[in-house]
Amino acid sequence: MTDFLKFISDRQSDRSFDPDRPIEQEKISRIVEAVRLAPSACNSQPWHLIVVDEPELKNKVADATSSRLLGMNHFTKQAPVHIVLVEEKVNLSSGIGGWIKKKDYAQLDLGIAAAHIVLAAHAEGLGSCIVGWFDEKRIRQLLNIPESKRVWLDIVIGYSTQVLRPKKRKSRQEIVSFNKYV
Repeated sequence: MTDFLKFISDRQSDRSFDPDRPIEQEKISRIVEAVRLAPSACNSQPWHLIVVDEPELKNKVADATSSRLLGMNHFTKQAPVHIVLVEEKVNLSSGIGGWIKKKDYAQLDLGIAAAHIVLAAHAEGLGSCIVGWFDEKRIRQLLNIPESKRVWLDIVIGYSTQVLRPKKRKSRQEIVSFNKYV
């Protein structure tokens, strides 16, 4: 278990990548396989991944994540690969269960898929960053995503050039209690 804790402790959101170092196709295949094997409510698997690695298209997707006004996400152009996570419909069991319990299981499942992507990338020696700020309409146009589909995340992946930063996290006492809410 200590190896796993070290592994997740060393995983960080990287915002600096070597733009001249492409990612090997077999690494992308293993990352995609990790998502394919991810758990989901009622095995619904409500996701579709679009791996964007064609340089010109990737740069256009990166432009759709950037905001000049807010100075956000300009690093995304450095990453050689973007994995765009699109929500698909849940299956009947997950949909009924979500309606009864008033929970959006698809969103939970997409979060699990995103976690699998970044952890699999880290296992491959790659850096990643989950990007939630983007022009959804523009990304839909660029990637031929139907208007009926929701684009949830763009996860950028590449060989990180960023140094490992210490994590700033709440203490265990702030986030955990046993046997009752404290």
